[in-house]
Amino acid sequence: MNSVDKKGISVAKMVQVMDLYNFLPDMDLKLNRITMSDINRPALQFSGYFEYFGQHRVQIIGTVEHTYLQQLDMERKEYIYRKFMSYDIPCVVFCRDIQPDPLFLELAEVNNLPVLGTKRRTSEFTAQVIHSLSELLAPCITIHGVLVDVYGEGLLIMGESGIGKSEAALELVRRGHRLVTDDVVEIRKINEQVLIGTSPRITRHFIELRGIGIIDIKTLFGVECVKEKQQIDLVIKLEDWKKENEYDRLGLEEEYTEFLGNKVVCHSLPIRPGRNLAVICEVAAANHRQKKMGYNAAQELYRRVQENLTRTPGDEDEDE
Repeated sequence: MNSVDKKGISVAKMVQVMDLYNFLPDMDLKLNRITMSDINRPALQFSGYFEYFGQHRVQIIGTVEHTYLQQLDMERKEYIYRKFMSYDIPCVVFCRDIQPDPLFLELAEVNNLPVLGTKRRTSEFTAQVIHSLSELLAPCITIHGVLVDVYGEGLLIMGESGIGKSEAALELVRRGHRLVTDDVVEIRKINEQVLIGTSPRITRHFIELRGIGIIDIKTLFGVECVKEKQQIDLVIKLEDWKKENEYDRLGLEEEYTEFLGNKVVCHSLPIRPGRNLAVICEVAAANHRQKKMGYNAAQELYRRVQENLTRTPGDEDEDE
């Protein structure tokens, strides 16, 4: 398991992801970095209050900020602009197709401050940019495994090389499920509950089958059989069957594995000739989904056994 060193993203990347336009096209946006997913609306700063200024955040200007600036005289406006741009700001985004005034653009160019624009409403864009930056800036690790979307559940299959992970994934695809990534899984921690798995761009949609080689799932089975990213809900660890090992046969207590500090339900699945891995993976995903909906088959069986133990012989006769 390897950690990915990630010191922010370039403003150019955000422009590409969020489909923004650049008011200063001659400026190299790759030189400015974004290191925080939070945003700031600089209404207080434009009124002259610069204490506790979130200068390292993306600055978003909407109708409120724009109309306030238009009411200022030129001398005050220039003072505010110069003060505002003296801070280390990654970029400024004007929403609702608002056009920044020439003075703002002139000073921004001098201070190497990217000025971007969008036609979207301020609240809509704010929600979208926070969500996108949360993914792009999330802590990330890479692991060896296969990630498949099974019944909407993100199933991460792990195990030693050659144990059958790719073959199980291929059979799941043939049964109508969707491949996210094979061999290398990039895991990003979005928050304390959510882990998102994606594929490296170079191996996206490919599966390696020993004895056959590399196959392209998207080309062979169609676009409906692949997916760009998926939340990781369940982990299945494949391992060689060992007679002396004890394996869970009831599932009353959940076992977990940990990625980036987040716990994920994990099942150890012993491999033995005659076991259909794809079917077992399907059932595991469906059972996990059922548990999230409030029904646990193991607990229901335990409840029935406890009820049966407390019954008297007369009660049993009545049931018959």
